[in-house]
Amino acid sequence: MEPARPELALVPRPRRLSARPGRFRLDTGTRLRVTPGAEPAADLLRHHLEPALGRRPEQSPDGTFVLAVDASLTGLGEEGYGLTVGPEGVLLRAARSAGLLRGVQTVRQLLPYEALSADRAVADGPAGLDLPGVEITDVPRHAWRGAMLDVARHFQPVSYLRRYVDLLALHKLNVLQLHLTDDQGWRMPVAAYPRLTEVGGRRAESMIGPAGSSRFDGRPHSGAYTRGELAELVAYAAARGVTVVPEIGVPGHVRAALAAYPELGNRPGRRLDVWTRWGVCPNVLGVGDHVLDFFRTVLDEVTDVFPSPYVHIGGDECPTTEWEHSPAAVARAAREHLSGPRELHGWFLGRVADHLVRAGRRPVAWAETGTTLPLDCVVMSWREPEHAWAAARRGHEVVYADHRTTYLDYARGEGPLEPPGQPGHVVGLRTVHGLDLAAPPSEPELAARVLGAQGQLWTEFVTTPEHIEYLSFPRLCALAERLWNPAAGWPGFRARLGGHAARLDALGVPHATPPGPPRPTKHPEPPAHASA
Repeated sequence: MEPARPELALVPRPRRLSARPGRFRLDTGTRLRVTPGAEPAADLLRHHLEPALGRRPEQSPDGTFVLAVDASLTGLGEEGYGLTVGPEGVLLRAARSAGLLRGVQTVRQLLPYEALSADRAVADGPAGLDLPGVEITDVPRHAWRGAMLDVARHFQPVSYLRRYVDLLALHKLNVLQLHLTDDQGWRMPVAAYPRLTEVGGRRAESMIGPAGSSRFDGRPHSGAYTRGELAELVAYAAARGVTVVPEIGVPGHVRAALAAYPELGNRPGRRLDVWTRWGVCPNVLGVGDHVLDFFRTVLDEVTDVFPSPYVHIGGDECPTTEWEHSPAAVARAAREHLSGPRELHGWFLGRVADHLVRAGRRPVAWAETGTTLPLDCVVMSWREPEHAWAAARRGHEVVYADHRTTYLDYARGEGPLEPPGQPGHVVGLRTVHGLDLAAPPSEPELAARVLGAQGQLWTEFVTTPEHIEYLSFPRLCALAERLWNPAAGWPGFRARLGGHAARLDALGVPHATPPGPPRPTKHPEPPAHASA
């Protein structure tokens, strides 16, 4: 049953929620009582309350706002929490510190909408805030609740990525996958190979329109992160309970790397530019030992910067034509006792995955079929829903990423005011909310292998933060709800989203008004894609 009080219109909906009488007044005199292990959540709460209150609440042994880690609360798991709000105080408890971070986001949503605005204290002066009386017990259904942002096609500065992390955290999404490399740009610094960003981080212009267009904008595009910026982003996200998963794609989608270091290719003497087109580039990595050594060094730097237990290695859309015409690749396939050059795709990914496993990390890869990736890989299934279950039967852990349900570069709806988007079908709000991770009825045991799901935002047509947020929200709200509490139904979600829209407004998220020029004439749908 959905709550009647607008301030209890939470997204995602908690597992158990009941209203209590009265309200708790948060003001400059409020003190926090913090038990050992709860300090990170207390710091985050102070950070979010300061703009509205004009100061950070202090800590005191007799504080009336209690944050407590209690390992005996085993039913709450890693991310669950309990929240009680009454006139005399607030109690936020969890078995793990991650659960408290989720509870802090619920407290944020319970605040008056305007308190989410960073300008409130400046505009209105310090003021008290009322939290409504409530009793909540909340546990997520799925452990991987993610969003992928492509910063390879169109670069976004770290200052914006911090904002995006905050928006994910507010909705209890806990993974930000950064698509750092592709044909059109390389954004990850590697000390041993500076040309990856010096050359690979710049392209001369960008295609206008979908793959196959003959129009270009004539404007250079560039950008790369420093190691320090990425380390700071990782720490910022971790403080909010968000893991940053880096993606370095191989052995296809590597034109930017080949432009920087031609010796990595199948024709080492050939000079290539950073690709200015969209679509699937025919150029792929060579398969010599020096190429594997190169990318082992790259991944060592990646694992130094990103402590995530997962590292994404791409793996999708790798044409094999260059291998089939390369004497070196044909010879390599024979030496490795493969049936032919086409099998070099799985062989290459296996070598890269093995290096990550030896480093104590879990490789993740896009699945073309669900049955061809190295067994060490977590499978990100994007082509067909059945591929997810085929991978699970094979023994893989799975992150569901079906393009028909989770690709946010597709238009939100029809109409001339929609901004340019990936040509093809519409992925509407109800479509995202219809995400279904239930295992086939005859194989319920496969459900244990599904880690969760993730929304994907490829940025061929997305250049600005405003466009990113318009495409992300409220569709990520729907995804967050399905992954946190799939029992919550569509009518209730729609009702709560009406109130939640006021929170997005307070945060300045352009969720309702399309940015940019009208969308061009719709083109026929191309084959499904992961990163093209």
